[in-house]
Order: sequence, then C-alpha cells, then structure tokens
Amino acid sequence: MTFRKIPLTFLILILGAGCAYAKKQPKYEQSRPLTPEQTALVQKAIAREKVLIKEIQQRTPLVETYIQDTHPDVKLYEVPVDDYYVLSRVDFSKSGFFDKSYNPRAEEKHGFFKGSLSAITGLSKMLGLEKFTYNPNGFMEMMFIDPTGFDTQHYVFSYVRREFLGSVRTWVFDVHPKADVKGTGRFYGRIWVEDQDGNVVRFNGTYTGSGAVDSSKYYFHFDSWRMNVQPGVWLPVEIYVEESQRIEGEKSVGLKAQTRFWGYSLKLPNRESESVSIKVDNAVDQSGQSEDVSPLEASRMWITQAENNVIDRLEQAGLVAPLTQGGYEQKVLDQIVINLVVPNNLAFTDQIKCRVLLTDTVEATTVGNTILLSKGLLDTLPNEESIASVISMELAHIAMGHHIDTRYAFNDRLLFPDTATFQRIDMYHSEADNQSAAKQAMKYLQNSMYKDRLANAGLYYEQLMQRGTALKALNTPKLGDSLLQADGQPWMLDLEKMAPKINWDDLNQIPALPLGSWLKVDPWDDSVHMLNAKRYAPMNARDKMPFEVTPVFFRLQRYEMANTAPAAAPAGDAGAAAQQPAAGDAGAAQQPPAAQPQPQQQ
Repeated sequence: MTFRKIPLTFLILILGAGCAYAKKQPKYEQSRPLTPEQTALVQKAIAREKVLIKEIQQRTPLVETYIQDTHPDVKLYEVPVDDYYVLSRVDFSKSGFFDKSYNPRAEEKHGFFKGSLSAITGLSKMLGLEKFTYNPNGFMEMMFIDPTGFDTQHYVFSYVRREFLGSVRTWVFDVHPKADVKGTGRFYGRIWVEDQDGNVVRFNGTYTGSGAVDSSKYYFHFDSWRMNVQPGVWLPVEIYVEESQRIEGEKSVGLKAQTRFWGYSLKLPNRESESVSIKVDNAVDQSGQSEDVSPLEASRMWITQAENNVIDRLEQAGLVAPLTQGGYEQKVLDQIVINLVVPNNLAFTDQIKCRVLLTDTVEATTVGNTILLSKGLLDTLPNEESIASVISMELAHIAMGHHIDTRYAFNDRLLFPDTATFQRIDMYHSEADNQSAAKQAMKYLQNSMYKDRLANAGLYYEQLMQRGTALKALNTPKLGDSLLQADGQPWMLDLEKMAPKINWDDLNQIPALPLGSWLKVDPWDDSVHMLNAKRYAPMNARDKMPFEVTPVFFRLQRYEMANTAPAAAPAGDAGAAAQQPAAGDAGAAQQPPAAQPQPQQQ
C-alpha cells in the first residue's frame, strides 16, 4: 500500500486559503427579504417597544433575581452549589435605568446564615480561575430587547414561522444586529410578536459584544416573557437565564437564574395621603354593648393594632399578597389551620389568618394572629402534611404569646421608604422561642389528622438540611424565621428524625419540589393563585429538582379572555407524586430609555 504525498507548499496554500475564506465568512447567516405583511408587523413591533418603555417609565415594579451556580452531577445531571438573591424596586426614569435594593438588616441576628450576602451587588465570587461579579441591572435589563436602537437601521429580521403561545397567535422572527452596527449589548436571538397589535410577547437569546470581544464572558443566554396585564398593555413578568457549561480553568460551572416582576400597579409612596381622614356622618354603634375593656383585652387589642399596621405596610410595599375572596389562602392555608386548631382545642380570641409573603426565600413568621408564609416556602412544600408542619409551629408561637413587637402600634414607626422594610421591621423570633414552639408544634401534629403522615413531612426538613449549605441565600430570611437553626439542623428536628433516608432512586419519594411549583403571582395586583397545571410523576431522579430554579413557559392569554373565562379548579393527576389540596377538609386527608444592556457578569 502506498500513500500519496502532498507537497508542503501546496498544503500551506490550502490552509492559507481556508483561513482567508473563514475571515470573510459573515458573522450571521444571510436573511431572506420579508414580505410586505411581515414588514408591516415588524414595524408594529418596533413601535410597540417604544410604547412599552414609556409604560414602564410610569411604573415602579418589584424585581426579584435569584441565581444558582451549578456543577455537573452523575445521577442528578447538575446540582446547585451556591446561590445569590436580590430584591429591588425598578426606577426607570429619564436619568437611566437603575434599581433601589431592598437591603437586608445591618446584622443578621438569627439563624445559620448569619452574615450571608442577600444582594447581588458587590458580590465577588470565584468561578474557576476568573473572578466575576453578578450585575443586578444586567439581569433586570433583560426585560428589554434593545431600549436604544431596536429598529431596522440597527437590526436584520428574518421570518421563521407562526406559532401559538397558549391562545395567543404569534409570528416568530430571528433577529441580529447589522454587520456595520458597532457597540456592545445588541440583542441576538429570536422574538415572538403577537398578531393583533404587534407586541413582542417573548424574546429568547443573548446580547453580543463588539467584534474583538468574546461576549460569552459578559452576557448570558436568557428567555424573557411578557404578559397582557391590562387591556392593550403587555409588560415583563419573568426571565429565565441558563448557562449549562461555562469552563473556567479546570472547573465546569453552570448557572440558572430567574427574575420575577410584580407590583406594576404600585405607586411611589405618597406621604400626603397619610393624613387624609374619612368623615362618616350619623355613625351609630350597632353592637348594643357598652362594656369596658379589661387590661388583658386592651393588651390584645394593642397587639392587633400593631399587627394591622405592619400587614398594611407590607402590602403597600408589595411584599405581601392582598387577600382575595375564596383565594388560595382561604381555600388551603386557613383550612389547614382549622385542621390543627380543632383537635387541639386551641381557643384563640381572634381568627387566625394566613398571608403569603411574595419572596422566593424560604421563611415563615407570625404577626399577631396572622401567619406569614413565603411563596418560595409554599412552592417547595410537596404535600399538605408538610404545610401543616410549618403552620403548626407558627400556631405554637401565637398560642405561647410570642407576638410582634408592639412598637409598631404607633403608625409613625412605619413611615419609611419601601426599600427600607427589611431594615425597619423585625418579625423573627428568638432562638428560645423557636425551640419551645417546635416542641409544642410536635404535640399539635400528633393530635391532628396528620399524625400518620409525619414521616412525609420530615422528608422536607431532611432535604432542606442537606441543601442548606449550598443554598444559603434561599434560606436567609428577609423578615421572619429560617426553618434551619444556627448549626444547619431544622427547628423541627424531631420531625426530621421520623423521616426515612432520602433515596434518589425511589420515584415515589418526593422530599421537596422546585421553585414555582404551586403558586403564581398576578404581576399587576400582586394576588396569588394556584397553578392550573398537570402534575406529572418523575420518571427518574433528575426530575425531582428540590429547591432548584427551572425554566419557565407561559400559556399566554389576552386580558379580555383571561378575565371573562370561568376560573378552573387546580388540575390534578392521579399519577402525581404529591399534590397540595385545592380545598382542605377537616375530616379528610388530601394529597396534595435605558442604556445598552449591561453585562450580567463583570
């Protein structure tokens, strides 16, 4: 057998020609010309983006960004190894795009996570051999495609297809900057344009750097969604960010993040309205009683006054969901309270109410006779007995007199900017109070309808303890109490000891759920609702994803259709691994114009 020899000079010529050809290759694929109909829709989309920017200029929504760094895992594909959290209020004014962060307390006085960083700003984290700082504005600016130059002078549009997102029909276009457009932060990806008014309802891609800059080091890939929150008004609601493989030195690290928007109907605090009084003519006391108030009753009324002041202030700040008649709080949470109160003969003078704290942090607390449970906590609890275990501890706090500081009965103590809420309101309990409440909570559970299912509830605390070290930001409370002690063990340690060992291969064992599993928040009025979604049983260990950030996908509806269609009950599935109750039963156990986009990392 003989081999044909290629002359070296000829080989060099071939390689040289190949390099020259590669240099001449365009950065983007050549696009096909749009039809007149497609061109008209693109022009609509460009005009509607300018309207959206003006609309957001009139709003100051809350923006929550939660980031998880991930490493590959043989069995689970990838696992979170670190996390970061920030809650801000967007101010998109003439001076530019910036945020006002809800800064944490100066000193974290409680829990395993003392001194942990709760905001992204200023974080300096080692990712392999390179140091990066996550830029919170970079994540928030993913709400815009390109606020300074989204037009046909800067971008090329290529038609892809038509596609339904829920009940909204859209036209899909690929978008990239023109070759002669300079500067960083230009969008490169795909957009979905609804076919009636031309609003961009979804865009998916990344931002590009200049020709000499590797933009992958500065920008992440993201999927940004908008929702029809009012007639003719589409606003950003959620952004998912993912980089599954980023090789930094010898380490392979990934990133998953979610940014949520809500509170669009909130206005900037107007202190002039604080002094407005309402006069009621010819008011008559209809109670028919003229009894005096005893010292004990007066003390309880004083606590209730502090409770009402704090809850009203938190709702005004967009941190607590408003109550809706027949909503999730009444159908599910209040019923679980009854399931615990009745068999334990707890005679509270006032009704115990449950409210939802809108943050993704895992925390709970009490304010007078109100139990506050965070959205992140409720989303990750897999079943009714797990919810009952948390509520039982908060009931114990109320029964044992561990009430809120009554200084908040003076309303002037609550006159501060919304962003100072975490610094000015303390609702956490002492270590001694938590220990005594946990012991009493176990007694409540043993006397309740949940006594035979406590091992299932204990699994949640076991899983929380296992991932507590990696997910410090998620378990750092903003207003109330962490579920973990200073040493990383749960307060409900007796419950955790009742649980079997976590077995990833046991697909019937669901210790905890991913974030966003149960509740959705109306971005306009902040109300919470149960997801109307099918519940699928996991097919493998990778499907479990406890406490993890996951992709988002919305079945979009137009405002008119969403507000006229009859409300459907939360959908269940007979094969679901765990379901929260749609409604509890005391006698039955149910399973339940800005600058260009800033780099997300610096």
